[in-house]
Amino acid sequence: MIDFSSIRAMTFDCYGTLIDWETGILGAVEPILRRHGADALWTPERVLSLYARFEREIERGPYMPYRLVLREVMSRFARELGAEFSKAELGALADSIRDWPAFPDTAQALRALQERFRLCVVSNIDRDLFAGSAPKLGVRLDALVTAEDVRSYKPGRAHFDAALRALGLRAEQVLHVAESKYHDIAPARLLGFPTCWVNRHAADLIPSASGSAEAEPDFTVGSLSMLAVLTRE
Repeated sequence: MIDFSSIRAMTFDCYGTLIDWETGILGAVEPILRRHGADALWTPERVLSLYARFEREIERGPYMPYRLVLREVMSRFARELGAEFSKAELGALADSIRDWPAFPDTAQALRALQERFRLCVVSNIDRDLFAGSAPKLGVRLDALVTAEDVRSYKPGRAHFDAALRALGLRAEQVLHVAESKYHDIAPARLLGFPTCWVNRHAADLIPSASGSAEAEPDFTVGSLSMLAVLTRE
């Protein structure tokens, strides 16, 4: 556990931490796969594991807007299935982001945390796509850093450097809160941020759409509401 008296702000990953992107991804991708003949072997676990692999591979390459990243993800699903998706189907995943739900505890927990800390989202997203998610967070953020802003994707350091500039703080004064060890916990720790891993999958067997990585956070919570409680103790 950390000493919250030294923390001035919190940075958050958005998708997977605040917004339930596994539900959103499956809701967009599975109907298209079934339409093109996907059988029972195409389980939710397989879809999410492939998504994590495809996205990670694409984001390691030259920067492209996230909308195009997701279009390429859908192209790779089509190739994996041996199908040809329409233009609308290739764009369906990006178009669905506005419908992805927030986790039930997100808005209330963020409102509680904002009573004491400044809040910043650092996300692998385009600003126009994030605009559909922002109202679901229930707070007005103090800062926002997107992949579009820094023309880079986490786990690169550009998001974190930009967040510190926007907040005017040092890394040790900012708690980074995230579900993805690969995109967030590992790079944040290397840069000196205290870190909180939100392990929302502790009670189920559904894999994270973020994939996996070896990284040890400073502490772990099972939900954002648990973090809000800890800061008041």
